[in-house]
Amino acid sequence: MTDASASAHVFDATAARFEEEVIGRSQLAPVLVDFWATWCGPCKTLGPVLEQLAADYNGAFTLAKVDVDQERELAAAVQIRSVPTVMLVKDGQVVDGFSGALPEGQLREFLKHHGIEPAAAVEEPAAVTEAVAPPPVDPHQEAVRLRKAVEAEPDNAGLKLDLALALLQVGATGEAEKLLDALPANLATDDRSVKARARLGFAALLHDAPPAEVLEAAVVANPDDLRARHLLGVRRLVAGDADAGLAQFMEMLRRNRTYQDGLARKSLIDAFRILEDEELVSRYRRQMSALLLS
Repeated sequence: MTDASASAHVFDATAARFEEEVIGRSQLAPVLVDFWATWCGPCKTLGPVLEQLAADYNGAFTLAKVDVDQERELAAAVQIRSVPTVMLVKDGQVVDGFSGALPEGQLREFLKHHGIEPAAAVEEPAAVTEAVAPPPVDPHQEAVRLRKAVEAEPDNAGLKLDLALALLQVGATGEAEKLLDALPANLATDDRSVKARARLGFAALLHDAPPAEVLEAAVVANPDDLRARHLLGVRRLVAGDADAGLAQFMEMLRRNRTYQDGLARKSLIDAFRILEDEELVSRYRRQMSALLLS
């Protein structure tokens, strides 16, 4: 086996940090978990191939390696019966896996089947200069500026995406949605477009929703009123109080994780996609993973 620390995309997973390093990390990008042993011949064939693929795919997935002799409790908890066994974890859940040493071509097909393609390498800047924080941008002024830019370049789809994002910041969801609907396919799947769609999804839930104080009263009167709790969480999130919104979704998950086909978990994941506060997102990811694995 090659040293797992040799690659930024390969690490040794342990039971103590499995929830954070594997389940939590899988909310950002897929994690391939390789259960192996030093005495296993096929493991010696499969392991280096997986590690090389992790490097080649450049972060499109992360490889977590578990030595079953060192992590017996973890191997037993996930019911590993033979090695090598590989599991694919996405959005906090095991979605697929296989046993035995597959050749590189089949491994690439396995990844492709789950939408995992090699990521482009990120070029390092030639020189690092001291960063100076730009002044805050007024969202209304930015929307006005981008409108004029789109008028000057009506065929520039990138500017239209920028305008849609700016409109979401000022609450013009209807116009933003029309712009997003008209984007070409290459921009429709852009990470910013995906985040914008998630924002629109939350905003759409509030069209006929009661005001926050009514929802607060409903939750106080009946803590198991998960519909009111969900709408209250959405209201807090859209209003900019992300912590309060995530707290409501988490409480839903604690009370009934299967409510409306896993609505609480889906709401948390959608919220993670649109929030910029990495510390807050990481904290709630850990809470969600711990609860789902309990």
